[in-house]
Amino acid sequence: MIKHDDKLIEPNIAQTSNLRVAIVTETFPPEVNGVAMTLGRIVNGLVQRGYTVQLVRPRQASDNGVSTLEGVEEVLTKGIQIPTYQDLRLGLPKQRRLIKLWTKNRPDIVHVATEGPLGWSAVAAARKLKLPVTSSFHTNFHSYSQHYGIGLLQTIIDNYLRKLHNLTDATMVPTKAMLQELQGRGYQNVTKLSRGVSTELFSPEKRSQALRETWGASPDDVVVLLVGRLAKEKNINLVLTSFQAIKLQLPSAKIVFVGDGPLRDQLEKSCPDAIFAGIRKNEELATHYASGDLFLFSSLTETFGNVVPEALASGLAVVSYDNAAAKELITTGQNGVLVTAGDELEFVNASVDLATNMQKQLAVRQAAAPSVAHLCWDAVHNSFAEILIRALDNHQRKLSPANDNPSSFVVNHASA
Repeated sequence: MIKHDDKLIEPNIAQTSNLRVAIVTETFPPEVNGVAMTLGRIVNGLVQRGYTVQLVRPRQASDNGVSTLEGVEEVLTKGIQIPTYQDLRLGLPKQRRLIKLWTKNRPDIVHVATEGPLGWSAVAAARKLKLPVTSSFHTNFHSYSQHYGIGLLQTIIDNYLRKLHNLTDATMVPTKAMLQELQGRGYQNVTKLSRGVSTELFSPEKRSQALRETWGASPDDVVVLLVGRLAKEKNINLVLTSFQAIKLQLPSAKIVFVGDGPLRDQLEKSCPDAIFAGIRKNEELATHYASGDLFLFSSLTETFGNVVPEALASGLAVVSYDNAAAKELITTGQNGVLVTAGDELEFVNASVDLATNMQKQLAVRQAAAPSVAHLCWDAVHNSFAEILIRALDNHQRKLSPANDNPSSFVVNHASA
């Protein structure tokens, strides 16, 4: 229940609460990555529901000092460039500034979206001010470390992440498998928050033969698509191996890379016949997705993998390892194909089979988009808001143990 003007009411809290929420993140649109995209959607959903949102993030090279986010108070901090991620900045520690900021204008709850020094400062500041704080587990940094020659730091990184998240009132993860994995590694207060997909944007109807012709593909040619960051942790070499096996059976097959990253130059040299479309957004991205046929997703480092539901919504035949989003969204033989995580030979064989068996491929593609039609962002926004409300309620009851009514909830309207 919410106490407003001394009257208790029971509205839909996910839609009508006017909480003041401080969100702290290292990345946000227009930056192109899954975390930024997800947060952009979440912030828009909160604003649409009447929440007051303060966004704390590092200043990026593209910032001109003018905020374009209606209804959002942006607080920009200093940051440093992340190695191999030239367009992103790692937030520097800002605990004192955040304490001063939140003392002057106290939020009802703090949400920490990324786990860098800025995120750690936010958790520390929130606890110092006795503010409830939630977090998101977006990226398997401990897995990424193996791809960048710092595998010996894996235990240290995992200990750091576990300590940070266990200082929060709730840690949001996108899949049931990730929830169970983190709980097994000693993470507490873990809760599932699914991701959504914009089915209005990503659709088989966006397919363009004109675009395919620029790739040199006829209507009957198989186009293999890969969308995402061109980096080591994405296991792109396995996609190339699979495509080469497909080419042995289908010489006219094409491969298209949508995205950019540190491996692009190397890939252009090793795969001169590939099409490199670069970074595409919005309608252009949707058209590129829908104009492909086969989507090969070989990454083993994802906590979710937003590209999987986007590919499914676009009507592509997806081959993926049995993990992250694919594990929850794909049923083998119906709307895609899952293979045993880490089994490269099985992945290659499944890719060739789906590329060459046109009857199977068409059946899978026809089932793909309907299989994710339920993943609307409105439901995700409501779930996120409800997790915030629950964390705030639990936090207040911890501070007031005499309150033995677990269903009561009081919003501090003075701070909202």
